[in-house]
Amino acid sequence: MSQQFYKIQVSQVFKTTEDCSVITFDISKELEEKFSFIQGQYLTLKTMINGEEIRRSYSLCSSPIDKEWKVAVKKIDDGRFSTYVNDELKEGDVLEVMPPSGRFFQEVDVKAKRNYVAFAAGSGITPIHSIIKTHLNKEPNSTFTLFYLNRSVQSMILREEIEGLKNQFLGRFELYHFLTQEQRDAPLFNGGFTKEKLATIAEKLIEVNSIDDYFICGPTEMIFLIRDFLKANEVDEKKIHFELFNTPTGGAKKKKLDENNKDVSEVSIITNGVQVSFKMTQNGEKILDAALRNNADLPFACKGGVCCTCKAKLIEGEAPMEVNYALEKEEVEQGYILTCQAMPKSSKILVDFDS
Repeated sequence: MSQQFYKIQVSQVFKTTEDCSVITFDISKELEEKFSFIQGQYLTLKTMINGEEIRRSYSLCSSPIDKEWKVAVKKIDDGRFSTYVNDELKEGDVLEVMPPSGRFFQEVDVKAKRNYVAFAAGSGITPIHSIIKTHLNKEPNSTFTLFYLNRSVQSMILREEIEGLKNQFLGRFELYHFLTQEQRDAPLFNGGFTKEKLATIAEKLIEVNSIDDYFICGPTEMIFLIRDFLKANEVDEKKIHFELFNTPTGGAKKKKLDENNKDVSEVSIITNGVQVSFKMTQNGEKILDAALRNNADLPFACKGGVCCTCKAKLIEGEAPMEVNYALEKEEVEQGYILTCQAMPKSSKILVDFDS
């Protein structure tokens, strides 16, 4: 379903590390139901920076049990939104916020007795913290093991919150820190994850095939390294959950516009019960980009095939996607597309954001 943005006041901004700020949003009673969320989901934020509309998606680091809406934003080089948040945003400011979405979670079962494992690096801890806190509180018979990678102790985002969970759930929550710029006594915990280290973890710290669900969040290369290791060790792919924050590097090459292709598609888009129609050439331009050029008000965030915000159903026509890091195989078979990655290849295209 198409979603709209709401103007939400910032109730608090505080530094969890030198280069990372946690924003708390003041969600009114009237919007609480609309903004209810599941652990691991994210918010899409929008604001104007130097006269340009900027949108970014950030995982909720708070748990649904807290009845708080918090996101952690790490400042990155040349990151306009993250720089704005860390250098300028203050209590009382207003951001436009889309209700929570995302599918980086496993449903809670209060009667379950599950063993979970999470791998996180840097700001990848934000959805992981929400997931761990929720399952440990709501599933009293379940356990969690976290392998958390950072540059140093001082750079750990949500460090106090994670340590607090460790102290609260003694015997049910195991925590292993990996550091790249500080030396630990055990060589295993020095530096990033490698195939060799994963093999040692599987041999000494966890029973790979007895884990009910794995959660992975961090740099793309790390995610795929761990995913491929688990699959190679015969872990069911449905047990492996990961969240990409950015479009993977080294993925599909950017498709150049084919100026020689003059074939035209008549595109119709249904959103919020209204149909918008326009024509576009089949030259490699994405449906979302063409729709925005034609003043269609559509939901989107990353434009990289990662966040699933621009998901819609292709009712008629052919529109292959350049990349897809968000939709499940079953969804693609049902006709869903990421409009930020879909390019028209037929004379008529009908896309429904309301399906």
